[in-house]
Amino acid sequence: MTSAHRIAVSVFLIAFSASLICAQDLSTYRHFQFGMNLSVVAKQAGMNLAGAKMLHQRPATIQELWWQASMGGSSPKTDPVREVVFSFYNGSLFRMVVNYDRYRTEGLTDDDMIEAISGEYGIAARPVGTTVLFSSSRIYNDHETVIARWEDSQFSYNLYRSSNQPTFGMLIFSKRLDALAQAAIIEAMRLDIQEAPQREKERLEKEEAEKLTALEKARLVNKPNIRPH
Repeated sequence: MTSAHRIAVSVFLIAFSASLICAQDLSTYRHFQFGMNLSVVAKQAGMNLAGAKMLHQRPATIQELWWQASMGGSSPKTDPVREVVFSFYNGSLFRMVVNYDRYRTEGLTDDDMIEAISGEYGIAARPVGTTVLFSSSRIYNDHETVIARWEDSQFSYNLYRSSNQPTFGMLIFSKRLDALAQAAIIEAMRLDIQEAPQREKERLEKEEAEKLTALEKARLVNKPNIRPH
């Protein structure tokens, strides 16, 4: 290991350890506890509640709130986290996707990252060929291969190296709430597909009605102005 590499790893370990929670407590990440409601998370993250994005509304509400380091706040300049995506099931926090800054993790190996996180959560499992779905929309091909995992009966932390960016990410979720959310997302997508023809029919009918209304308004305006030569 080069001197520069040792320094990079040391800085990352210090920043990572200082920003996390008490050892092996998987119920909370950076003071954000699973089950917290959307308004509390938004307040703690220093964000506007209106910034929450609605992904699905039935059979359950699925929402996302994106926090980025560029938004400011009290995060130190050595903080390796670039952004966190908070996901909510019926208003309750059920998962977080942590994306690390590419420059603050530059040069770090998988083992470096695992060593840093293991300092907080204990020995990591190394699942082989395991992937995680880190999006709540299921629209994109957003699976990543897990390189290390820390979990208990209720919560799961999954570290992966991003296939799209030269950096790392970590998917964190409540097993109980995530199972409920995933079932609701699948049902929401089924309903969307089932109801798509009716929605398209209604859209076309609305467009036609608006067109006829516009033509009638134009007729009423133009008719009095018509005079024979």
